[in-house]
Amino acid sequence: MPRLGVNIDHVATLRQARGGADPDPLAAAVLVELAGADGIVVHLREDRRHIQDRDLQLLRELIRTKLDLEMAADDGMAKVALTVKPDMVTLVPEKRQELTTEGGLDVAAHKDRIQQIVATLHGGGIPVSLFIEPDLTQIKAAHKVSADFVELHTGRYANAKRSKEADAEVEAITQAAKLAYKLGMGVNAGHGLNYQNVKRLTHIPEIVEYNIGHSIIARAVMVGLDQAVREMKLLLG
Repeated sequence: MPRLGVNIDHVATLRQARGGADPDPLAAAVLVELAGADGIVVHLREDRRHIQDRDLQLLRELIRTKLDLEMAADDGMAKVALTVKPDMVTLVPEKRQELTTEGGLDVAAHKDRIQQIVATLHGGGIPVSLFIEPDLTQIKAAHKVSADFVELHTGRYANAKRSKEADAEVEAITQAAKLAYKLGMGVNAGHGLNYQNVKRLTHIPEIVEYNIGHSIIARAVMVGLDQAVREMKLLLG
């Protein structure tokens, strides 16, 4: 059965909207784990718009499953990761003005830079995943820079308006997953996945983990975090 990583950034977004202490992402992480999630995902952004450094430090002490830290591929963030020691780092592209991560990391175009960051993190004993488009060139580039995992960006599939478009994206994700697996990398998937569209991707056996945030937190507003996580786990199973 595929694993579920729950991104709790949006709990912190709600807290930061008022600048207070509630809702607490740490409390959310505990509830998410108790509901059966296999890991917690957080994105420590350069502008610290939601998750804060203190959250990350406390989460590291608290989490019993797996802590996946999403971060930009730069030296400053690598230092943070080497100090906190998450169970995995996922390198993502980051633009300050974007609402959410838009598109995958262009590993092929920035091979040397990314390889350097991957080597730094590996030196600290931290496995590295690269958040990339389901594109065979990017998969090969990820393998060349010694990534342990790839996380396939599912945004285009999630946003497809016509069934023909969705079919093409599922095929691209399938082929990318097969190649990554063949090259010895673990395969995760995420971005834009929800209770309606995730089921179709569970037929791709190479995908071992789904990282989902917004739809689970949005559902939790209506039914509670425990039920929202359990419902998603059920769909993956």
